[in-house]
Amino acid sequence: MYQVTVVADARADVDELLDQFPGIFDIRIVSIQEVVRSSPGAVTLFDIDLNKTAALPSLAEWFRRKPPSAKAIFLVDKASHLQRSRASSLGATDVLLRPFNGRELVTKLLGDVRSLSDDPANDVIRESPAVCVAVNSLRDIFSSACLGAELDTQSVKAAGDQIVSHVEARGIAAWIETVRTHHSATYQHCLLVTGLAVAFGQQIRASQADRQRLSLAGMLHDIGKARIPLAILEKPGRLTNDEMDVMKKHPQFGLDALATAAGLPSEMLDMVIHHHEYLDGSGYPHGLGGGEISDLVRMVTIADVFGALIERRSYKPPLSNADAYAILVEMGPKLDKDLVRAFRPVTNLHLSH
Repeated sequence: MYQVTVVADARADVDELLDQFPGIFDIRIVSIQEVVRSSPGAVTLFDIDLNKTAALPSLAEWFRRKPPSAKAIFLVDKASHLQRSRASSLGATDVLLRPFNGRELVTKLLGDVRSLSDDPANDVIRESPAVCVAVNSLRDIFSSACLGAELDTQSVKAAGDQIVSHVEARGIAAWIETVRTHHSATYQHCLLVTGLAVAFGQQIRASQADRQRLSLAGMLHDIGKARIPLAILEKPGRLTNDEMDVMKKHPQFGLDALATAAGLPSEMLDMVIHHHEYLDGSGYPHGLGGGEISDLVRMVTIADVFGALIERRSYKPPLSNADAYAILVEMGPKLDKDLVRAFRPVTNLHLSH
């Protein structure tokens, strides 16, 4: 969870304020007297009366100690230029208008997750009903995770069923060519992994129920990325080490997001938290190895790695299927060798690059 310190004075309605916070925030309520004695945290939200000036000198001292990367956001009345001016002079990084809406705070801190799905100019995707269903389902998945709402599991399962039918009828190559046109690298990756997981199940002659299970796994595996700031998630270049450390939190964020999901098998939670684990213990977040990693996780990990290698990014062209598969083989003890071998026919595709 993201920790947010809320500074409230006597005028603030604390209960009403707390009702507006999505479940992704760990909230700490403090008084002005308490905050000025503490070290500034990553995010501080001020709901105080800026028309009163008595506390402003001590707050100014607190702001002088605030790290440049820390965010300090003030709630201000819409018509009050004075409040905006005083917040700005103190060093506010942003303001929100009263009445407070938690969705707006999420957007300030993480970016607008809806921008990932909005792509009205993409005729290629719009002409594929199954891909449209998948994109809409991803939008709902990411929105629920970002805002701390309960996931509509049945709706995601229904979308997964359509994906299975489409891949079986049209083939994985057509699916890949279509979803690689999506403007969002995050959505493109999720859609690629979902199609590859379904095709993998088809290749090993898994039951229809298991193919649907793989489709659901593909759709949900990166749900935690909804809680990664968009500036990192959709960065056009390579991530720095610090940004990569943030990105590596997404499996835990995903598990947190699904904590209240109804009707979701426990194996899906295992897959979400562990799809970056490797058999040799070198993965994250728990460094699992060997028999600690289930077959579902092993299959999704293979699809995840291969999907990342063949997706289109602004800073790198996609690898050919042969080169991407060669990397899977070169990963040796990290991946299940028998499953990598079984995955090979899925990669025998004629794709444009």
